[in-house]
Amino acid sequence: MKRVIWIVLDSVGMGALPDAKEFGDAGANTIAHTVQACGGLKLPNLQRLGYGNIDGMQGIDAVPEPIGAYGRLMEASNGKDTTIGHWEMIGIYTDQPFPTYPNGFPEDIMRRFLQETGCKGYLGNCTASGTQIIQELGDEHTRTGFPIIYTSADSVFQIAANESVIPPERLYEICRTARGILTGPHNVARVIARPFVKTGNEYVRTANRRDFSRKPPEENLLSYLKKAGYHVAAVGKIEDIFDGVGITEAIHTTDNMDGISRTLEYMNTITDGLIFTNLVEFDSKWGHRRDAAGYGAGLEAFDARLVEITAAMREEDLLVITADHGCDPTYAGTDHTREYVPVLWFSKAAGFRQGTNLHTGETFADIGQTVADWLGVRKLRIGHSKTEELFHEHV
Repeated sequence: MKRVIWIVLDSVGMGALPDAKEFGDAGANTIAHTVQACGGLKLPNLQRLGYGNIDGMQGIDAVPEPIGAYGRLMEASNGKDTTIGHWEMIGIYTDQPFPTYPNGFPEDIMRRFLQETGCKGYLGNCTASGTQIIQELGDEHTRTGFPIIYTSADSVFQIAANESVIPPERLYEICRTARGILTGPHNVARVIARPFVKTGNEYVRTANRRDFSRKPPEENLLSYLKKAGYHVAAVGKIEDIFDGVGITEAIHTTDNMDGISRTLEYMNTITDGLIFTNLVEFDSKWGHRRDAAGYGAGLEAFDARLVEITAAMREEDLLVITADHGCDPTYAGTDHTREYVPVLWFSKAAGFRQGTNLHTGETFADIGQTVADWLGVRKLRIGHSKTEELFHEHV
C-alpha cells in the first residue's frame, strides 16, 4: 500500500524570494548564512539526496549522482508564517495576510479576554521576544498570577505562564477561550500557549507549548485523504496548524529528535496514507533566537538520523523533505524571512527517477498536488503534480 512520509524542517529556507524586499527580507538566506556562520556543515545524507544540487543553493556542495529528486519552491500566498506556508502546501492559497498587532491588541479584545477567561489582569500586551519577555515579567507574573500576553511580526496571540502559577491545562483552557474571541477581523492565525518554569535564576520555556489555529477550509489534501479512508498521522505541531482538520491520529513532540523518533514509530505501525511531521526547533529554538550555531548543529543532527528514515522506507513509500518559510539566524530582528524552500523527493520504487532536477516551482502546493496524485485522491485547486517527473511511469 502506498504511503508518504512528509517532513517539514520548520523555517529552513534557502534564499530570498523575488518579492522579499516587500516583506523586509532582501538578502535573507537561512541555509547559506547558517553554513557560513558555522564555518561549514556536514550534511552527507541530505547531499546524497540532492540538497546541494538544488538550483540557487549556496554553501552546500552538489554531488555527481544524487539518489533523490530535488528542486525549490516559491510561496504564492501573501505571507511568511507557519500557518500560511503549511496551508499552501496542502492546496490552500491565502491572498490576504492574517492580522498582526505591532502595537498590541485593542482594548475591546483585552476587555473580553478578562471577562471570558476569568483572569483578574494581564501583563505585556506588546510585541516582544518570547524568551525575553518572560525574563522581564516572570517575577511579576508569579507574584500576581496574571498571564503574559504578547505578539510578534506574525499573526499570533501568545499567552505565557509559569507552570507553577497557571498549570498547562488551565493555560490551554485560557487559550481556547481567547481563540473563540479572536474571530472576524481579529481572526489571528494562531493562539499559542507558552508555558515556562524557573530554573535557577532564569525562566525557561517547557515543551508543553500548544498552538490553537484558525480552522482551514475543508477543501484541502488532508481532508481528501481522510475521506478516502487513508491514515493521516500528524507529528509535532501539525495537528495544531490545521486545528485537527483531516487528521486521523496525532502525537505532540518535545523536540526535533523526538519528532524523528515518533515519525519512525508511525512508520512501523501505519501502512498507508500520510505521515506528516514538523520539526519545529529550527524555527522556535534557533531561528527566532538568532542562534546560528544551534541552527547548524540542528541540521547536522537531522542529517545524521535521516539514514534511519530512509532505511525504514518500503518500496511503496515516497519521502518528501521541505520547509515552510525562512528564519535566517543571521538576519536583523527575530522574525521569519520570506524565502524559497528546498524540496527533496526519494523513493525505493523501481520506477523512481534518481537525480531529477525539478528546478523552481511557483507554489508550495506542488508538494500537496504530487501527494494527491500519488495516492489517487481529488486534485487540489492549486499546484502542479510532479509525479510524471518523479517516476518513469505512474506507479
